[in-house]
Amino acid sequence: MAGEGREPAQEPPIARVRGTPVTELPEDLYIPPDALEVFLEAFEGPLDLLLYLIRRQNLSILDIPIADIAQQYMAYIEMMTVLRLEVAAEYLLMAAILAELKSRLLLPKPAEPEAEEEDPRAELARRLLEYERYRAAAQALDRLPRLERDLYEIAVDTSAVQPHKAYPEVELKELLLAFQEVLRRAERYAHHTVPRESLSVRERMATILDRLRQEAPLPFPALFDPQEGRPGAVVSLLAILELGKERLIEILQEEALGPLHIRPVVTAQR
Repeated sequence: MAGEGREPAQEPPIARVRGTPVTELPEDLYIPPDALEVFLEAFEGPLDLLLYLIRRQNLSILDIPIADIAQQYMAYIEMMTVLRLEVAAEYLLMAAILAELKSRLLLPKPAEPEAEEEDPRAELARRLLEYERYRAAAQALDRLPRLERDLYEIAVDTSAVQPHKAYPEVELKELLLAFQEVLRRAERYAHHTVPRESLSVRERMATILDRLRQEAPLPFPALFDPQEGRPGAVVSLLAILELGKERLIEILQEEALGPLHIRPVVTAQR
C-alpha cells in the first residue's frame, strides 16, 4: 500500500540551545521568583509624584500638608518595593526631604523668635511651581504637529505627468474691449481718399487662417491692419467671430483680464 515504509514526521524543536535542537522540556525546570523584574515609569520623577498627590486632593502648593503628603509618598515607595519595582535614588532622596520637613514642622517653636523664620515648605513649593510650569510648557510643545508622528513627507514623481492648462472662458464683452483698442489705433492714421475696395469676410477668414498656420498663437491686435481704417477692422472682427463660431480658431486668455490670443484649432487626424 502507498505510504508504507515512511518514517513518522519529526516534530519541530521547542528551542535551540547553542545550535542544538531541544524537543522536550526538562523535568527540573525552575524559575526563581526574583528572575523577572518589572520597571514602572508612571511618573517622571519625585516632583511629578508629589505634584500628582497634591493635585489629586485639590491642595494648594503654597500650603502643603507635609504630614499627609509624606505619608502618602512613603506608601507609594513601599508599594513599589513590595512589587519588586526599581526605585530610583531620586525618590528616596525626596522621601528623606519630606521626613526632614515633617520633623522641622513638628519641633516646638520658641515663644519669642529673634527673627522671622522662613517656612520650611517654601523651597519645596518653589520647586513644585517651577516644575509645573516646565511640565505645562513641555506638554504644549508635545501637542504641536511633529514630523514623522503627525505629518509625513511625500515624494511624487511628476516627470511623466503632462499638465493640461485650463484657460478661462473668454466673454464677448472682453473681445469687444480688445476690438475697441484696435479701433483707437486705426483712427490715428490720416484719412484720405482711396479707391473703394470691396472687403469680403470670407477672404479675410482665409487670410487669418493662413497667418495662424504660419505663426500661432497671435495676439488679438496682430490680426488687424490699422491702415485699413474702421471698415477693415470691422471686417476682421466679423471674420474672427465667424471662425470662432465654426470652431476653426480658439480665443485664449492666459489669465483673467489678460491680453487675448488667437490660435487655430488642432483636430486629431484619423
